[in-house]
Amino acid sequence: MDNVARSGPRRRPVVPRRLARHLGARIHVHAVGPDGLTLAVRGPDRVVDVLFDGRRIWSFWVVRDTRGQVGLRRHVAWPDRMQRFLDGRSRVEVVEHVTGTRLHDQEVAFTDTDRRIAFVNNRGLEISLDKSGRFSPTFSGRGDQVAPLLDAMEEVVAALAALDVTAFPAWGTLLGAVREQNLLGHDSDADLAYLSSYTAPVDVARESFRLQRALNAKGFVTYRYSGAAFRIQVTESDGATRGLDLFAAFFDHDRLYVMGEVGADYRREWLWPLTTCRIGDREFAAPARPEKLLEASYGLGWRVPDPAFRFRTPPDVTRRLDAWFRGTAPHRADWERALAGPAHLGTGPSALARLVHAEAPPGATVVDVGTGHGRDAWWWARQGRTVIGYDFVPRAGAAALRRAEAAGLPLTLRPLNLTELRSVYGEGAWISRRQGPRVLVARHLLDATSAAGRANVARFAAMALRRGGRLYAEFLLAPTEQVDRTDAPGPLAGVDVAEVVALLEAQGGRVLSTTVAADGTTGPVARLSAEWR
Repeated sequence: MDNVARSGPRRRPVVPRRLARHLGARIHVHAVGPDGLTLAVRGPDRVVDVLFDGRRIWSFWVVRDTRGQVGLRRHVAWPDRMQRFLDGRSRVEVVEHVTGTRLHDQEVAFTDTDRRIAFVNNRGLEISLDKSGRFSPTFSGRGDQVAPLLDAMEEVVAALAALDVTAFPAWGTLLGAVREQNLLGHDSDADLAYLSSYTAPVDVARESFRLQRALNAKGFVTYRYSGAAFRIQVTESDGATRGLDLFAAFFDHDRLYVMGEVGADYRREWLWPLTTCRIGDREFAAPARPEKLLEASYGLGWRVPDPAFRFRTPPDVTRRLDAWFRGTAPHRADWERALAGPAHLGTGPSALARLVHAEAPPGATVVDVGTGHGRDAWWWARQGRTVIGYDFVPRAGAAALRRAEAAGLPLTLRPLNLTELRSVYGEGAWISRRQGPRVLVARHLLDATSAAGRANVARFAAMALRRGGRLYAEFLLAPTEQVDRTDAPGPLAGVDVAEVVALLEAQGGRVLSTTVAADGTTGPVARLSAEWR
């Protein structure tokens, strides 16, 4: 089978295999401290787990994920997302994942305090790094808390069956069902797939949207992240939010494509007729040869547990799936990763936020498009403004919203995808019907989206402000290479002012002012205001 997603690690020896066989394969942990782990590796690459006070927090490959030093020694730093938790002391164990061999066990002081390090989220739930490198409440140790997720899987399967669509576990959920008859302990979401009866990508996408509308009508909350895949939000019994992803699969001649990584030569009889698999005490449909789908998804080594697995999709498959289904989500993965970290809301508002507050009429609603972490949205709400924040990343503004709700401040968050017309038109119509004055703010939005997204910023502004109001925009000036800002979490690229003016005027806007200001981190930025009458 060619063109399959294979795991990242090449099991190349650090010491030649013949010598390793003579000396014996071995991993020796020399030191664990605030800067990471130092270890010596002899023999093939292997995955190890790092436990803090008995809980698995992180897993890594001892060669692939480390940096060589003198001789056999290698070093790996703590992942960036772990750094903020490393304040205090903990018993740190290093354990080979497959064999369970304990390689190291030590009480480590990361800082000069006696507090125990706790990996918990803002709800107090225990979290670990999942396969995507994000902190989540993984399934390990969750027990009965995941019953609502399994209930939701059964309800979604039944709802799709009523539409003559048969869904079955896929990806890590199928892997856990086949290998362990349960959810994988290091996983953090659930996956379903279905085989589309269509072969043209446009029809596959239309079907996926139809299924999303049907599930929305049954009360499910969904979030779409490609033309052939969307997420169903499930709340567990203790309030934790879990994702249930629904992926389209389809045949193009004798190749099977499954969102979001598979494009492989495949026999239809490997899927049909369906058989069954078990997840705990629940039974679900499964492909006729589930091992073949797992080979296409994870490579031939799928039977070996790997909590640090990395997808490596062949470039031609990536290009096809991008062109067919991911055109409505440019840069989304970058922004999801960027906004996964802590939100620094206490650093004060941007200069543009202060200007908007000073110039907007009393009682005007602030519509913050591309709210990001929500630093400005939170500040406006504290000034007594009604704020509506828009973003296409679900976690955007979450910290600001929690603070606003706790303080009883008028802040609302809504999803908006500027590269999807149905989203632009739907939200534009909704906000145009709201009463009262408003201003629309687009700070580092035009330089964070595509050309189609910029055109739809103008379209959305025309709808939102057609009863009157003003747009304030700030963006990097072209020519500027893509950069990473300290105060904007994702990648930005410079935009020509003339392009923005033309887009706004084409939608009936009148540009009031354009100014250029120096920026200490990235170069000049343009600030523009426009209005509709």
